[in-house]
Amino acid sequence: MLRKLWLIFAQVCTLCLAALFVVSTLRPDLLPRAVSRVGNVVLLQETATPVVAEKVASYADAAKKAMPAVVNIYTSKEMRQRNPALDDPVLRRYFPDFAERLPRQRATSLGSGVIVSSEGFVLTNNHVIEGADDIQLILADGRRLKARIQGIDPESDLAVLKTDGEKLPAITLGNLEAVRVGDVVLAIGNPFGFGNTVTMGIVSALGRSHLGINRFEDFIQTDAAINPGNSGGALVDTSGNLIGINSTIFSQSGGSLGIGFAIPVSLARTVLEQIIKDGEVTRGWLGIEPQDLTAEIAQALALENSGGVLIRTLVQNGPADRAGIRARDIVIAIDGKATRDTPVLLARIAELAPGATCKVTVWRERKTLDVDVTVGKRPRA
Repeated sequence: MLRKLWLIFAQVCTLCLAALFVVSTLRPDLLPRAVSRVGNVVLLQETATPVVAEKVASYADAAKKAMPAVVNIYTSKEMRQRNPALDDPVLRRYFPDFAERLPRQRATSLGSGVIVSSEGFVLTNNHVIEGADDIQLILADGRRLKARIQGIDPESDLAVLKTDGEKLPAITLGNLEAVRVGDVVLAIGNPFGFGNTVTMGIVSALGRSHLGINRFEDFIQTDAAINPGNSGGALVDTSGNLIGINSTIFSQSGGSLGIGFAIPVSLARTVLEQIIKDGEVTRGWLGIEPQDLTAEIAQALALENSGGVLIRTLVQNGPADRAGIRARDIVIAIDGKATRDTPVLLARIAELAPGATCKVTVWRERKTLDVDVTVGKRPRA
């Protein structure tokens, strides 16, 4: 009897093992996930179950919306050939008009721009069109249009061009306040003269300053590939809205290293509106020479925190001087808006309307003071 039971048990085990082998070979998805322990770490070992990949998002709609408004800019200007003899002081003394006799040649360069109005206004970088006497725009549909300079703002490296054409596609301006670090962005431009090209990346940082590029710096940093020729092109969000004007790259080789900078749309909009309305950009001016506040200076002046900007010197009889502000005052806020460092202070002053009165909050002799200052007009650089 026991022998018979043993044979039945052995046959059942054999059948179970055979069935397990067949299932594990043909249908491993029917088996539960195996759990293995290595020390105190639990390792989940995936079975051979086919994994359905999540659908990858496409940014074709954003590119399709923005690309028609991005133009290729080709500029040229007349230049005299460089001759080493011009460095000879004797030659310059006895032949002062020698440089005028040298043959002339035309130098060409390329860049990008963004149509921001169907009326033909185009935003680009000032350095793209600086000194040019001939500017040609190549639209995405192949049209070639001549453009003229409507106005420039070297301090922000922006320029506005005007062209004439029918049914010009205009880009939609985005909202910088909705932009966050980590957002996906597209850079559209004319790298190396190849024509409209789209690259993708993310917003790496916001409010980048202290780069020594422009007088007013508040850059969007991105790792979207930006190369020579992209300058003046569009940085757009995933809805195809303009959030910045691609301006410059950080590179030791001249190629993209994943560190590019774009002028934010908020600044670009201000410059655009003023140039269209007045033909120039007008900024406020207080006549002060600022300096970033270090921890040591803050401690020496018994400042409660290191937020603020030190006034090194003042322009004699300038707006701040006439209002009673002194050197070594610490500017804490303007019209209630904090001024944590020099770029922020300069931006706050630039926003002020000449002729208006602003309230400047300063730290002096261990206490805060509010000083009313009549804003002046910023002199041209």
